[in-house]
Amino acid sequence: MNTKELIPIEQEGQRVLLTGQLAESYETTPEVISNNFSRNNKRYDEGKHYFVLEGDALREFKATHQFDDQLKFAPKLYLWTERGAMLHAKSLNTDRAWAVYDELVETYFRAKQAAADFSQLSPQLQALINLETEQRRQAAQLNVMEQKFDDVRELMALSPNGWRKDGQRLVAKMARALGGNEHIRDINNEIYALVNERAHADLARRLTNKRQRMADEGICKSKRDKLNNLDVIADDPKLIEIYTKIVRELAIKYGAS
Repeated sequence: MNTKELIPIEQEGQRVLLTGQLAESYETTPEVISNNFSRNNKRYDEGKHYFVLEGDALREFKATHQFDDQLKFAPKLYLWTERGAMLHAKSLNTDRAWAVYDELVETYFRAKQAAADFSQLSPQLQALINLETEQRRQAAQLNVMEQKFDDVRELMALSPNGWRKDGQRLVAKMARALGGNEHIRDINNEIYALVNERAHADLARRLTNKRQRMADEGICKSKRDKLNNLDVIADDPKLIEIYTKIVRELAIKYGAS
């Protein structure tokens, strides 16, 4: 990554870098950066070496910045200051890391100081710089709006025809927003509990009955064991409608849209 091409990110008046940006600059991986931090976290002070964003602060930050698909659903973000970048260069202790750190200091972290001389430029140059800055801001806002439109379109795509596949895809996105696939079961359990409540149904009982009917019809046990709550929901258009509505609601609740 060319450090001169980094899009400035600021937090509490300081230039900061995302873990991925720092890793790419140092020619390593985000996992290495995170592991170095975990092993040496006593050396890092929040507010001095890094900032960590969660909850409302994270949602506000995401609304005004561009991210790839993976970071859009991250439940937590670390932002590294100049001093934090120095500690990571020290942990890596490679010629590349130290060379890039020096470059970051000159072209990124300290670049804000050069802005202090902005008022001494000619009015024509100031106007051009302001125009470019505004164009970048508008482009970032457009990207945010386009992403929101895509998210709404995905939610609206939940239909009686593709409800099962689309619903489970959104469940996977919810799990990523909460931190990983280990949350899929909990989310599904929450969905089924809400289906039972709103439809005054008992999915577990219906599933047992469905398996019994299949057994009476001579269908092998292996096929009966593969049945789940979605198969029960599929038998009832009312349950499908309730299920899709609940999935939409939870996708918004858990920040998957």
